[in-house]
Amino acid sequence: MTFGRTILKTPLRATSLRSVAGLRLTATLSIPAHRTLLSGPSTTRHQFHTSEPRNVVKPFLLADIGEGITECEVVQWFIKEGSVVSEFDKICEVQSDKASVEITSRFSGTVKRLCYNVGDMAEVGKPLVDIDVEGDGAVEEVGEVLTEAPVVATVVTTPVMSAPPRDERVLSLATPAVRRVCKENGVDITAVKGTGKDGRVLKEDVLRFVAEGSTGERVEVIGEESSPASTLAYPVVPLAEDKTVPLTGIQKAMFKSMTRSLTIPHFGFSDEFILDATSEYRAQLNAHIARDPIRFPFTKISYMPIFIKSLSVALADYPIVNSQVLADDPSDVNTIKLRYRAAHNIGVAMDTPGGLVVPNIKYVQQKSVLDIACDLHRLQELGKRNAIPPADFKDGTVTLSNIGTVGGTYASPVVVTSEVAIAVLGKMMRVPRFEEVAGRQTDKVVGRWVMPVSWSADHRVIDGATIARFCQRWKALVEAPALLGAELK
Repeated sequence: MTFGRTILKTPLRATSLRSVAGLRLTATLSIPAHRTLLSGPSTTRHQFHTSEPRNVVKPFLLADIGEGITECEVVQWFIKEGSVVSEFDKICEVQSDKASVEITSRFSGTVKRLCYNVGDMAEVGKPLVDIDVEGDGAVEEVGEVLTEAPVVATVVTTPVMSAPPRDERVLSLATPAVRRVCKENGVDITAVKGTGKDGRVLKEDVLRFVAEGSTGERVEVIGEESSPASTLAYPVVPLAEDKTVPLTGIQKAMFKSMTRSLTIPHFGFSDEFILDATSEYRAQLNAHIARDPIRFPFTKISYMPIFIKSLSVALADYPIVNSQVLADDPSDVNTIKLRYRAAHNIGVAMDTPGGLVVPNIKYVQQKSVLDIACDLHRLQELGKRNAIPPADFKDGTVTLSNIGTVGGTYASPVVVTSEVAIAVLGKMMRVPRFEEVAGRQTDKVVGRWVMPVSWSADHRVIDGATIARFCQRWKALVEAPALLGAELK
């Protein structure tokens, strides 16, 4: 830009005056009073334009994450109102009864509104945030500038304002386990100074905060005070106060799911599997893996891939165990249908830092034991980080839960409404058993590896004889791996 009678070569645009090197810029055009704008003839004129984006506010909807989930708890926001986001930037983290999921943006623009606070339940299909999306620029004619008119551009520099006050709806960076510790201790996580990477709040930070007596809001105390010590024959030791806390996202979803399961009449069945031959088969597979360590992402497999594959082979003979009850109106028996599902998507209950989740391994009938082991390893590694994607929770058909890793023998599992059967594996133990001695009318006591198994089935469509026969079929395949191999196609 030059001054005097020199022609203004380049049209002046608003976008060219916005910011330079972190400073706000404003421009003032000084024109003598005897010159006129927007009127009068001139031999040489240049149009003065401004170009401002035409913006559209678009709601960003919470997508369906599957498995019948209709709402998720908003765990934390990575943005706040006024933040500028690009496509694929992280917006927030939500948590269902299955896992925590980070939601990324589909649009680029400016965040106009956060539709939920931290801890609120966001509904699937409803807006999470409103984003002001920049559209095509529109050119608006402001007027004409005479070439004889001296143009004086005054640039005023103003320091950029400091960051706006912190939005209390945006939580500090922390894992779900740390946030749970905060809730249990009544601590406002935004008041805790994080010492982890990028200011992440660690469990140690929360415990230190509590130890210093700087807790957040006081929790509600339930119950009456203890009787005076003088009325007792022994000194009263003060107890910690009771406290009332809301359910976590996983607990809320579990509460709803298990409440719906109360409509299902359960039939229980238990048995014991002898795993001596299975142990030898597993040892042979692990020896094979050790000879080719580059091929597999693990050094050995557990019994679970063998159980899962054997279960799939048994399901081929008893497809009703892999079915689903379709009952929009349970009171009208004429409208109820039974859906026989072709895929064997066998769910595996996992204890993760965020709680119990049940991802499933897809199309087990088409996979080998080692293929299943690879899928299981992937899910276990993701589960350690609460990072199992929603697709792995969808369309489960039957579930296995292994309480034996924690302890215990028999259990009474609960069937979810999208399935008709679930099994629990107990702790594998070395126990004595009687066996007949060949050619003699006596018995001998031998040690055997035994695993208790507990089934629950939807008694509306599966009777006791069916689940018992199915379990015996599965048991035969588990106890005799040679038979399992003969059944594979």
